[in-house]
Amino acid sequence: MAALNFKHLRYFWMVAKTGSIARAAEQLHLTPQSISGQLSDFETTLGVELFRPSGRGRELTDAGRRILRYAEEIFTLGDELLTVLHDQKLKKPLPFRVGIADSVSKSIAYRLVEPALKFGEPVRLVCREGRLAPLLAELAIHRLDMIIADRPMTANLNVRGYSHLLGESGLTVFGTRSLAQELSGCFPAALDDAPFLLPGEDVAIRPKLIQWFEANNLRPNIIGEFDDSALTKAFGQAGAGLFVAPTVIVDHVCEQYKVTEIGRIDSVVEELYAITTERQLTHPSIVAISKVAREDIFGAPKN
Repeated sequence: MAALNFKHLRYFWMVAKTGSIARAAEQLHLTPQSISGQLSDFETTLGVELFRPSGRGRELTDAGRRILRYAEEIFTLGDELLTVLHDQKLKKPLPFRVGIADSVSKSIAYRLVEPALKFGEPVRLVCREGRLAPLLAELAIHRLDMIIADRPMTANLNVRGYSHLLGESGLTVFGTRSLAQELSGCFPAALDDAPFLLPGEDVAIRPKLIQWFEANNLRPNIIGEFDDSALTKAFGQAGAGLFVAPTVIVDHVCEQYKVTEIGRIDSVVEELYAITTERQLTHPSIVAISKVAREDIFGAPKN
């Protein structure tokens, strides 16, 4: 397939806009014969007719109208690019598309992503939330720039991507004050037979938390299972049961959901990853997210 000649495309575009070769020649400071010859070459290269005779002039063919739509977009974007280069105040916000797994704490996700909005370069943030597998499919076709997830990408997926550890945190058990007063004994023994909101099967810490229960001979009364971290906290706030969240956001959880800290499980660690198509992080927004995770939220992740 022959490469598109943009000089020919511009000549065609100008003829279509002005309505005649003569007027296009005046605009382009060329002779009508030169424009006519260039159009003939363009039609030969494309293998289609762009104009047909109509009275004393000529009109676009169906193929010509289709090509004109593309030409309008191409040269409008070109003019916009030149304008932006000459006037930095007219910079168009660049989209930064982030996928956030349901199981990730929304407050942590906000604290991670919010710095991306504070660059000198204007950014239009687009957030998508859902299960990890569909988000990875979006990343694979470049509809997402990165994913924030509570687990790395598994090797058996046919997706070209890389997992970057952002940080890790132990867990804290929370509950309403009235529910805390009903517990008997010290932590963690007080969790035995206590109403509990268990993370769902799509949450990475679930099997580690269950193993911790078994290792401590605890059998909490499982009231419900939740893949979505925000929904878990909403039920916890209503007093339905105890729940866990990362220790790094203890103060936020207590204040936001009007609950109290029951106890900490330092041996069960929740990890957070940035999954991208880059082996080395170069996107400015993603670099900022990694920096705030390392310096402000988790501290340097362990290797």
